[in-house]
Amino acid sequence: MKLTRRTILQGVGTLPLLTSGLTLPARAQTAGTAVGEMPPVLFVHGNGDHAALWMTTLWRMESNGVPRSRLAALNFTDPLARNDDTVAMPNRSSTEDQRRELSEAIKALKERTGAARVALVGSSRGGNAIRNVVKNGGGADVSHAVLCGTPNHGVFDWEDSPGSEFNGRGAFLRGLNAGDSEVTEGTAFLTLRSDGLDKYAQADGRLVGKPGVPTGITAEGPALKGATNLVLGALDHREVAFHPRAFREIYKFIAGREPVQIAIQPEQQVRISGLVTGTPGGAPTNRPVAGASVEVYRVSGETGARNGEPVYRGQTGTDGRWGPAEVDPTSYLEIVLTSPGAPITHFYRSPFPRSSDVVHLRAARPLGQADAGAGAILIMIRPRGYFGLPRDIVLLDGREPADIQKGVPTDAATTLRLPAGDVGRSVIGLFNEERIAARLWPASETRVAMIELTN
Repeated sequence: MKLTRRTILQGVGTLPLLTSGLTLPARAQTAGTAVGEMPPVLFVHGNGDHAALWMTTLWRMESNGVPRSRLAALNFTDPLARNDDTVAMPNRSSTEDQRRELSEAIKALKERTGAARVALVGSSRGGNAIRNVVKNGGGADVSHAVLCGTPNHGVFDWEDSPGSEFNGRGAFLRGLNAGDSEVTEGTAFLTLRSDGLDKYAQADGRLVGKPGVPTGITAEGPALKGATNLVLGALDHREVAFHPRAFREIYKFIAGREPVQIAIQPEQQVRISGLVTGTPGGAPTNRPVAGASVEVYRVSGETGARNGEPVYRGQTGTDGRWGPAEVDPTSYLEIVLTSPGAPITHFYRSPFPRSSDVVHLRAARPLGQADAGAGAILIMIRPRGYFGLPRDIVLLDGREPADIQKGVPTDAATTLRLPAGDVGRSVIGLFNEERIAARLWPASETRVAMIELTN
C-alpha cells in the first residue's frame, strides 16, 4: 500500500484552526502574539508507537498560543526496530529507514510553514532518529533537539547482539557518540531523564531478559556530553516525554521562556479524527488499514452505557483515515473499531477537551490461549506512561491488578478476564485521578473492551 506524506506526517494543518471556540486567558493571548519567535515543532514517537502519544503535549502547546499549523507529529511507517539493524525484518525498520522518513517530515514541515529551521522532540527511539538526522546531514534544518528518555548509550552495553540499535557497543551508537562532544554543533540539545525509574536505563539486565547480568548502563545513560541534561525525578521511561513536568521543560527550552500554563485549555467545539493501523504478524505498524469501520458513542461517565445513537459512523478508505467526528468536550466516549482480521475493539475514553487529528486506533491483539474460556475480556492501557506500584493508584474492577510488576514501572497494560455471566455489566478503571467506566462485551463474539487512559 502506498504511503503518502500526509499519512506519515500527522497534525500539520490537517484540521482547521478551530480557534473560534477557544477563549484564552489574557496572559495566554499575549504569549500567542510572540510565538512567531518559536520554530515549528515536530514530535517523534518511540519504538512501536505512533503520533497519538503526543496528543496531550500538542494540546498543551496550543493552550500556550502555539498555532496548530506549526505543530506536527510523525508516524513512522514501521515503528518497531529490527533485532539486527543490518538485517531486514517484515514490518520493522532500520535506523536508515527512520532517518529517511524523519528527513522527509522535516522538509514537509518547513515547506508548510516557510520556516528555515524546525525543533525536534523525540521519545525514546525517536531520539535515535533525531540524532541520526542532525549528525548525518540534517543539522542545518534543526534548531533544537529534545531527547526524552532516549537510550543514548544503549539499553545494554554487551558483546552480544552487536547489530542491535540499542547496544551501546554497536556501530550505530558508537558512531553517534564518537568524539569529545556527543552532540552536533549548531543544534541546541536537551536530554530529559528519570531518576532511576526508566526501565531502559537500569544497571541489572532483569528487564531485558538477563536478570543478574550487569547491563553496563546506569540511570545516566540518556545524558549526552555537550547537551543540557535534566533529571525529572521519579518519572518512568515514557513520562519523561509525555508528563506535564516534561512539557514544561520542552516548551521552555524551545521557546526560551516559561509556559503561561501547564493545564490544557478546553475548546467549545471539538472534532476528532485519526488513522486506523494494524499489527500484521504481531508487529505494530502505522500502515493504514482500509475497510475498517469506526463508530463513536457518547457514554455515561458513571457506567459506560451508551447515550443514544452514534455521533459518528464511517469506514476507512485506502488512506486509513477516519472522522472527523464532532464530540461534546464534556462527554465520555466509546469508540468501536471493527478492523479486518482483528477483534472488535470497544475503546472507552475520557472526554476530549480539544480537537485532535491524531486519535489513532489499533485493534486489540487476536485472542490467544490465555483468553480461552473467558466470557469477557477487558484491557486497561496507559499509552503515555507505565503503571508504577506502589507509586500510582491503579485499580481495575475495584482491585489492584495482579499482572503489574512492582518497583520500576514496566507495564503499560493490564488485562481482566471474567466469566460470561459478567457480560453487560460495568467495570471501573482507576489510575490516580482518572476514572473511566467500561461495559463488558461477549468474548464469544470476538469482542474486547479497552479502557484507554489519557493521563
